[in-house]
Amino acid sequence: MALLERIQQDLMAAMKAKDELRLATLRMIKAALKKHEVDTAKPLDAEAEVRVLSSLIKQRREAIEAYQKGGRPDLAAREQAELAIVESYLPQAPTEEELEAVIASAIQEVGATGPQHMGQVMKLCREKLAGKFVDGKQLAERVRARLS
Repeated sequence: MALLERIQQDLMAAMKAKDELRLATLRMIKAALKKHEVDTAKPLDAEAEVRVLSSLIKQRREAIEAYQKGGRPDLAAREQAELAIVESYLPQAPTEEELEAVIASAIQEVGATGPQHMGQVMKLCREKLAGKFVDGKQLAERVRARLS
């Protein structure tokens, strides 16, 4: 089932259950996906869906951090709840072993010898992990550690 169809079904269920937080979050996800579809004038594929959801997750994390610094734990808790809902729609993340294997093969394919090849290794890792959810920051840290 396509992600938009799944979200639409969950949206209807949230309406019937009168779950306001889930309803609002699902509407936000659907709007972001539709906006991306309209902006690019192409139908969504799995990779685009992951990118859109990843950007929503990044926004939620930044908001949580800002609210915590601002002394607003109530708003941070709401953002945390939204974050959990958005994360539930992400595809499976690669296992630690899978991630390490992809990094090792990318380093070997590029022939990387140091940090100056990080961009090439990261690009190849992204291509190999397309369609899976990978936190770019964590991936970059692992690649940097392996190349150092």
